[in-house]
Amino acid sequence: MNLPNKLTLARIIAVPFFIVFYMKDMYWVSLIIFVLASLTDMADGKIARKYNLVTNFGKIMDPLADKILVYAAFTLMVANNVIPGWTLIIILFREFLVAGVRTVAASKGTVIAADMAGKIKTFLQMFAVPCLIIKTISPVFFYAGYVLFYASLVMTVISGANYCIKNKSVFQG
Repeated sequence: MNLPNKLTLARIIAVPFFIVFYMKDMYWVSLIIFVLASLTDMADGKIARKYNLVTNFGKIMDPLADKILVYAAFTLMVANNVIPGWTLIIILFREFLVAGVRTVAASKGTVIAADMAGKIKTFLQMFAVPCLIIKTISPVFFYAGYVLFYASLVMTVISGANYCIKNKSVFQG
């Protein structure tokens, strides 16, 4: 297993630790775990592209690892009343929709890559979570966390709509 794939696995392995520390109100520790795990996302992609270490495992597991990490955080934040539950429903609806479209496209031999709107959504989510965790510790980041979170929610809807429009042929016959 190459280094980028090991970093992806490390991100997945970090999730239960993040959850435990967050649930024990050890927000600083959960924040550090989240930030370090997020940094592995940047590192694994750069290393994979630079050294031509892109694998099918990485193509599938890297975005999945991101979703596991971010949506675990959002689920915990719904439970703590940091974000409203309806927002997570919208986010998950978009993810299931996109996964469905990708699955149908794959069955027809087509691979659909992430577009820029989806990448912006992920970027905003990765920055919203630490701000919302810090907001839990100190209200200083109250507005930053919510601005980033709701911006990511808007990008979630936009990227989901773009995805459906660009790939409408998947829905036909």
